[in-house]
Amino acid sequence: MTPPRRPDPPPMRTNDVRVALVGTVAWAVALAVLLVAGTPSGDRWWLWVCVTGVVTGLFGVWYIPRLQAGRERLEASRAARREAAVEEAAQPAAQAEAAAGPGATRQDAVTRSPEPSETSETSEADV
Repeated sequence: MTPPRRPDPPPMRTNDVRVALVGTVAWAVALAVLLVAGTPSGDRWWLWVCVTGVVTGLFGVWYIPRLQAGRERLEASRAARREAAVEEAAQPAAQAEAAAGPGATRQDAVTRSPEPSETSETSEADV
């Protein structure tokens, strides 16, 4: 038998914009070195690789904060929906306890709770 699995640790918070900025600066330094020293044997594609790295890095610096904000909004809305579902699930139990009357036990409330309604639109007669 395997031991029970430990829960996952929370996600590590990192500064992704700083990482993208450091990469962008590295590509810019490589571009400057190539412009000053010249490209090896006249291959100009090295320059374009560096330019692409700088442009991609600048896009990352612009995009990452928007991506993280969107993820935080999504997580907040999911948490709100979970809380609403928990509250909604707690309401029928409270109503059943109130319907059981004073002096009734929790078991009495459960046995006297109304039957769940049929959620399917088709019945056995339709099948």
